[in-house]
Amino acid sequence: MRAILHIDMDAFYASVEEQDRPTLKGKPLIVGGTGGRGVVAAASYAVRRFGVRSAMPMREALRLCPEAIVVHPRMARYKEISDQVFAIFREFTPQVEGLSLDEAFLDVTASRQLLGDPEAIGAEIRRRIAKRTGLTASVGIATNKLLAKIASDLNKPDGMCRIGADNIREILDPLPIQKLFGVGQKTLPTVLAAGIRTFGDARLAGDEVLWRAFGKHGKTMRDRASGLDDRPVEPDREEKSISAEETFDTDIRAPAELTAQLRGLADRTTSRLRGQKLLAGRVSVKIRRGDFTTYTRQRALEPPTQDTGVVAAAAEALLKGWLASQPRAAVRLLGVGVSDLKLLKQADLFSGPAQDLGARLDSAVDGIRDRFGEGLLTRASLLPRDPGEGN
Repeated sequence: MRAILHIDMDAFYASVEEQDRPTLKGKPLIVGGTGGRGVVAAASYAVRRFGVRSAMPMREALRLCPEAIVVHPRMARYKEISDQVFAIFREFTPQVEGLSLDEAFLDVTASRQLLGDPEAIGAEIRRRIAKRTGLTASVGIATNKLLAKIASDLNKPDGMCRIGADNIREILDPLPIQKLFGVGQKTLPTVLAAGIRTFGDARLAGDEVLWRAFGKHGKTMRDRASGLDDRPVEPDREEKSISAEETFDTDIRAPAELTAQLRGLADRTTSRLRGQKLLAGRVSVKIRRGDFTTYTRQRALEPPTQDTGVVAAAAEALLKGWLASQPRAAVRLLGVGVSDLKLLKQADLFSGPAQDLGARLDSAVDGIRDRFGEGLLTRASLLPRDPGEGN
């Protein structure tokens, strides 16, 4: 029988901010953008009592809790703490499937003989996380990933829950159907109208009712409500793409300002590329107009690269081509992504003096940001240019 853990750090970004700034502890704290179109990246448990949740528009969050304290995300710091947490996971098993900076599946089936039962392993992982980072985590224990993820959410924060053959019906059947993966805000009214309000309702429903509720996905949803899942933990799941995007507080029309924003996004994207020791063979640009019409443009990068200047130049050319067909378009969102990723090899380090110079500059910038934070340093090449300057 498999033993799977789902470990979820409690209000991770907000908890890191509270740990670094103790005066924030217990306060209604929101991590996110403060602009007109900003969203909540994380909410402390103190502010969740007001109904504030992750991914909520910041305006709505501040309406619910006007006294909330808002801080900007510090992704480099969160990544630093995340690396410490994942290092702890790997002390117990190499079978670690990261889902984000703050959660992962662990298959500890082969670890039980040496380290004890899953409950003992989960408890020790939580203890080490608390000791080394000062943060708390919630752990779900089950025989598959679906149940482990459900379990981790049932005793938050700083808790542990096991779902097994002895209690699965007792725990699953009463759960509200909106907690089932695949039931969102858009589909929920249809599901409720079909008479399905709990996991138990979905598990016991006939085919006709399932069709009314879920359409062609009825059997899949019944299996999920029954706790069936045979997916393995995938420790070496490759990242297929890396991207960064920005939604602007007000739509942007000026080409120079759009280009400056695009260079910053290329900088963020390539910084992540280098952090994961990857090269990209393709760059793409995502453009969303003020009317929400979305466009993508892409081109190959030859040879594959992680150089900020190369990626930024390619992205800029794609944006320029789009702007030629959409003069003075109001742009709501820009994004830069890279794909066709491959691991950096030693031979890739010797690709000519121009790239060598770019690599040294990128390395220096990365080192300064890792030590002092992302906001300290901005490349001159990424600053807006004076329209009067020559090319």
